[in-house]
Amino acid sequence: MAFQQGLSGLNSASRNLDVIGHNIANANTVGMKSSRAEFAELYASSINSGGGNKGIGVTVATVSQLFTQGNITVTGNDLDLAINGNGFFEVQQPNGTLAYTRSGMFKLDREGNIINQQGGRLMGYPTDPEGNRLSFDPQPLSLPTGAPIPARQTSAITAEFNLDARAPVAATQTPPTPITTYGTSLVAYDPQGMEVPVGLAFTKTGNNTWEVYSSVNGGTPAPFTPPVVLNFNADGTLNPASITPPPTITLASPNDPTVTFPVTLDLTGASQFGTDFAVHDLDQDGYFPGEFVGLSIDESGVVTGRYSNGETRAAGQVALVNFRNSQGLSPSSGGVWSATYASGEPVRGEPGAGNFGGIRSGALEDSNVDLTAELVNMMTAQRAYQANAQTIKTQDQVLSTLLNMR
Repeated sequence: MAFQQGLSGLNSASRNLDVIGHNIANANTVGMKSSRAEFAELYASSINSGGGNKGIGVTVATVSQLFTQGNITVTGNDLDLAINGNGFFEVQQPNGTLAYTRSGMFKLDREGNIINQQGGRLMGYPTDPEGNRLSFDPQPLSLPTGAPIPARQTSAITAEFNLDARAPVAATQTPPTPITTYGTSLVAYDPQGMEVPVGLAFTKTGNNTWEVYSSVNGGTPAPFTPPVVLNFNADGTLNPASITPPPTITLASPNDPTVTFPVTLDLTGASQFGTDFAVHDLDQDGYFPGEFVGLSIDESGVVTGRYSNGETRAAGQVALVNFRNSQGLSPSSGGVWSATYASGEPVRGEPGAGNFGGIRSGALEDSNVDLTAELVNMMTAQRAYQANAQTIKTQDQVLSTLLNMR
């Protein structure tokens, strides 16, 4: 009996040392969760025995993982992701199976897929260019790195400016002085992304009244047909009825003047105060083609690509997964886990929603191994191993004494 007890103790202590050694070896592994050996007593019982159950040693009942939060270390790499709170990243392994990880060391492959070190593709939700989620079914995230985003034709121009109320009326000047006319310009884009210079000029034609002129591709400013006239109220604000409906400019492509397209002109931000002419805002909604230059990921997991034309475009949202019983997950090499019957079905959601943690871009979650505690545990396990070995040695000496009795 004592031999069996000591042997079970040696086996359990050895298994405990294996677990401790694994923890120590992964003290610097990103996203690693420490484990612990949990022991259980062994008893032998007999129905006809009056002495009750007899202890026959110990066994390792299970090796459980501790899913406590690890420290977050800033790295500065946009594709390094850390989960601050509950949840796992979901990755599609090269063999098509799904796995779950806390290790957020991701990178882009040559096709624009976001992958981990083992080639698993990060799963997320599709979004529109503004980052609004379009579906609840996750799919591998990918960025259009291989080709530029296409050009966008200008469809609207917005101008906010102040016209100097002190300017004289043009008709009262012979010839008209330069101070009666103000102007500004911007660049619009045709369907191929080619630049189309557009000019706007404003001439005071009466008290609180200004006529608007436009020019295209460097031409001479000309009045609109029908004329566009800005009428201002006594307090200097624009009377919106004077530009209802909004005026339209017809632009021509520099590459082919026969290619024309209309652009709506929004002048509702105009004012007339007794101060110098000033343009507060001048904007248009077109752009030329852009190459992918970088990305960013916000706390809600939205992946936004940056392009050389100054535009940004959302390319998806990182999905997070949680389980009713995280300790039921089956660990695998590469810092990933697989779902099991004991873990339950995965529950998916977006970062920061419900009980899901937020995403920290440019940071990684460190291993939650407490190295000092593990070294103390190792010494304790070593003493336990020695003590169990001593029980076997002592029992051997007792048997030797009995066998040598004469």
